[in-house]
Amino acid sequence: MKKTLSFFLAGLLLIFSITGFCLNMTGCSSKSKLDPDNPVTLTMWHVYGEQSDSPMNRLIEEFNKTVGADKGIIINVTMMSNASQIGQKLLDAQNEVPGVPSMPDLFFCHSSNAEELGVSNLLNWNDIFTEEELNNYVPDFLEDGKIGDTLAVFPVSKSTHVLYVTGTQFDCFAKDMSVSYDDLSTWDGFFAVAEKYYEWSGGKPFCALDYPIRCVELNALSKGAENFYTEEGWYDFDNPILKESWLEFAEAISKGHIVVSDLYSNTMVMTGEVIAGIGSSASILYYNDVITYPDNTTEPMNLQVVPLPKTKGSDLLVTLAGVGLCSYKTTEQKAEAAAEFARYITEEERNLEFVASTGYMPVNKGSFEKIKDYDFESKAYENLYTTLLEVNETATAVREPSFAGYYERVYALYDKLREMQPQLTERFANGEDAAKLADETWELFRSIE
Repeated sequence: MKKTLSFFLAGLLLIFSITGFCLNMTGCSSKSKLDPDNPVTLTMWHVYGEQSDSPMNRLIEEFNKTVGADKGIIINVTMMSNASQIGQKLLDAQNEVPGVPSMPDLFFCHSSNAEELGVSNLLNWNDIFTEEELNNYVPDFLEDGKIGDTLAVFPVSKSTHVLYVTGTQFDCFAKDMSVSYDDLSTWDGFFAVAEKYYEWSGGKPFCALDYPIRCVELNALSKGAENFYTEEGWYDFDNPILKESWLEFAEAISKGHIVVSDLYSNTMVMTGEVIAGIGSSASILYYNDVITYPDNTTEPMNLQVVPLPKTKGSDLLVTLAGVGLCSYKTTEQKAEAAAEFARYITEEERNLEFVASTGYMPVNKGSFEKIKDYDFESKAYENLYTTLLEVNETATAVREPSFAGYYERVYALYDKLREMQPQLTERFANGEDAAKLADETWELFRSIE
């Protein structure tokens, strides 16, 4: 009797374990809804290059010919946009604005865009992928795609901010002024190098910053600032550490040592206006191999890439940026098809191959492990990915703000700073105090609503 009961209990345990496993597996608890003889088509909008021969389009073509053909899935790209515009286009599609294409089944966007679309309208990738599968991905990248407890934005590639330096020019300057790349590892060293370059070059700025407010934030966090955002999704101007950090950068801008870039720092680097730029890792796509000066003379770029500076005495903090993959809720069949595509483009070798020519970081842990042995197309790309590997192993990633309307205010701030900075440097050169000029930029910051 005891023996019979033990077999019965063992059977129950086996059933429960199988059932629990199946509930976490797409297609395990029920028959697959995909049929190669009757393929399902998923429409897609993406942001990876608006040219027809973009890296994402090549991946999609390969998927359609292989896994898609075997399982009965066709991915059809109906729009190619960019990361800054796709959010509004998706909202227009959701609201059925006349003249806007229908809402796509799959699309790439930021978490803030996904939140505006309504998380209840989006597939929760946690319901599709098993825990074992999710363990293959970089945890910070998965966390970045969560809205509450819902993994609404699945990571395919991620970018961060890095410091680009023209090696040819920097080496000449460094030799004369006794500085090195090591000096650029902290913000204190960065500002000191910028001042020396200003003196050495006869009044030229050292570095152009694409996203100065993010540098201010990371520096403030490293100094101990906690929550410096308001409930309205903007900044708490009563936070003393935030103000202290802002003024550090503002003084350097007022003195002409650094500048807010003319939209993108790579253009200023490539024309010799500055010899360094802080921008997205993905901006390496737009760097040339040479510097072309206004008189049309050129010299080799020898592009070097180093991590963003850190606050002295603190660990390195870096920003985590980039869009991810969302699936609009429609049918179980389309959900299963979306999962197959997501698995395909984030498989470790394919994921590295995709990002290696774009400046993005892979999201698969195995992809990162393969970076050291990867044959990059140029020394500049090798330098970048060596730095990205270091960042992944040593830095703490910080999510970017995702408040509704936040970036419109940030871009308005940058526009006003660009307009203001020539006057600041001129006034400083005429003897005005840099600290007082920096205070004026703080008041400008406070005025943005």
